[in-house]
Amino acid sequence: MNKDELRLILEEGEGYRIEFKESMTSIDKELVAFTNSSGGRIFLGITDDKKIIGAKINNKLKSQIQDIANNCQPSIKIILEESENILIINVREGEDKPYKCSSGFYLRVGPNSQKLNRNEIVEFFKAEGLIRFGELINLKFDYNTHFDPKKLEHFLRLAGISKVLDAPTILTNLGVAERQEGKVIFNNTGILFFSKNLQDIYFHTAITCALYKGTEKIDVLDRRDFNEDLISSIDRAMIFLKQYIPLRYEMTGEPRRREIPEIPYEALREAIINATAHRDYFKKGTNIMVEMFDDRIDITNFGGLAKGLNPEDFGKKSVLRNPNIANLLHRAGYIEKMGTGINKMRNLISKAGLPPIKFEFDTFFTATFKRPKIKEPVVIPETFSKKFDEILHHEGVNEGVNEGVKERLRKEIAYLNTYKSIRRSDVERLFNISTATAERDLSILKGLNLIIFEGAPKTGKYILTDKGKEIIANIAN
Repeated sequence: MNKDELRLILEEGEGYRIEFKESMTSIDKELVAFTNSSGGRIFLGITDDKKIIGAKINNKLKSQIQDIANNCQPSIKIILEESENILIINVREGEDKPYKCSSGFYLRVGPNSQKLNRNEIVEFFKAEGLIRFGELINLKFDYNTHFDPKKLEHFLRLAGISKVLDAPTILTNLGVAERQEGKVIFNNTGILFFSKNLQDIYFHTAITCALYKGTEKIDVLDRRDFNEDLISSIDRAMIFLKQYIPLRYEMTGEPRRREIPEIPYEALREAIINATAHRDYFKKGTNIMVEMFDDRIDITNFGGLAKGLNPEDFGKKSVLRNPNIANLLHRAGYIEKMGTGINKMRNLISKAGLPPIKFEFDTFFTATFKRPKIKEPVVIPETFSKKFDEILHHEGVNEGVNEGVKERLRKEIAYLNTYKSIRRSDVERLFNISTATAERDLSILKGLNLIIFEGAPKTGKYILTDKGKEIIANIAN
């Protein structure tokens, strides 16, 4: 380290990764605090008020510091560096947290090393993924009272597993239960999947679905809480969304037709499954939320990115917060467990021609699906209808065109006059018609030289021609 770098460090003072020490006193707790956090450097020979007093650097001092690091549990990796009469102890972030010294566990909090109390140690274990909710035993769950054999049978069918063994053996092989003193004891993963009613054991494991009027959380039009078991909750959340997501239909040959939802069902289902697999189940104050607004659908779970996953790796790599839960969802065919879910959602939304999904992650993880903006059809005066029908008759279109088609054509022209442009997808959504029907409508208007297509094939739109504008003006007079 050169003098300029040391001068800058002195100017900045102590911080999350910098500690000044006059002597060796309590240096073990500083080592533990740094390795339990993000690593850091201890400058031996500098006072708290940034004065350089120096240290007597020799092999004995270095050996003493190395012994202290080795005597921590587990041993701490350090690198010693000299800068004139200052000894710099470089402490790496630990790979086997938590670390402790003789006086306890410490964590770096700002410029201080803070000793952890019992509850803080538990939270630290959770944050580091050393305690997993799904693996913990819960003795409140009674096999004879709370276990639902029908849920197990349904799971086995989904997973393609033959029921040739008794239920306790199957549950043990799945890693969700064990036998203790003649009893079948469940861990939380087993409880989440195979409860008769999960609400009897945990109230915070629900998926809450809500439909709002408008774009804010003010007027609730419908709300449901699903908390029977994880698979049922996922399925029922999707049923809730399907009740309210608009559909259009595309004919694939008589008498078949294909339903095309406003937002692809599979993308929404993937987001709900992702929230179920990755939520932090230790937090008891919040459910998974599936919320539908006029302009978007938000799917939210508590617990941001899992420990070890950097924001820049989001969508590229996968870290499982709940491996046991993910394993059973994988067996049931709900996830691939290959980190493909995020890209799968993105691809489905892109193919549907919708805006990209917005992902937010801090203490919560939220996936926001933008709903297409649908403008309301304009109200058409009776005089407009009569004059427009005269134009159709004059142009020879009246023959063979039923009243329903004429009504749509009137509204499409009126819409164009009001909003200046229209896309085929707008026509489909406004009138709940297939792509082929929308294309026929637009083809009629193009044939009359009332509209023209402008722009690229995928992003362009229809606008009124000069003839169309003139006719509209004459109709309006």
